[in-house]
Order: sequence, then C-alpha cells, then structure tokens
Amino acid sequence: MMIDSELVRDQRTRRGWTQQQLAEVADLSLRTVQRVENQGVASNESVSALSAVLELPREALLVQPPKPGPQRAAAERRLVWLTALAATAGAGVGTVVTLLVVGV
Repeated sequence: MMIDSELVRDQRTRRGWTQQQLAEVADLSLRTVQRVENQGVASNESVSALSAVLELPREALLVQPPKPGPQRAAAERRLVWLTALAATAGAGVGTVVTLLVVGV
C-alpha cells in the first residue's frame, strides 16, 4: 500500500522518536520503518500498527490515488469501443473464413 511517508516521519519526529524507537513501539522491524519513510510503501499490517501507535486514522496515512481526469476517461471509453469493434470484426472474419472453407 502507498502511505504518506512525510506524515509518518513528521509524526515520529514530533514525538522525538528515532526510527528504531518507532519500530519497537509499533512492533515492526527497523527496515520496515525505513522503507515506509523512504519509499512510502507498507503492508496492511504495518499501516494498522503505525495508525494505532501514531493515533491517526488509517485513511490519514494512506495515499489516495489521483482521480482520473477527463482525458483518461475518454481514453478508457475509446478502449472499450475499440475492443468491441475488434471483437465484432474478428467474428465477421471468422464467419467468412468458415463459409469459404466449408464451401457454402
């Protein structure tokens, strides 16, 4: 899961904790805390532990993916349309080939 690494670091330093201290209090490894703060990646269990220790709702720690803009929505509609068109064309070509092979 993507997590707000700046928020975790900020909350840790506000409490005057080292990464090792946060790891111990949250029952996580030091490497996990380092990964959270450096890469912003955490497992579901790590998010729960950090949420409890930092007294923050889980939603506050999670990075929300950006909502698709109008260009992406239009691209997704085109993809659906092209997929349907390709399937229809494939079915038509398959029918013609079958009729030619069978000799109807």
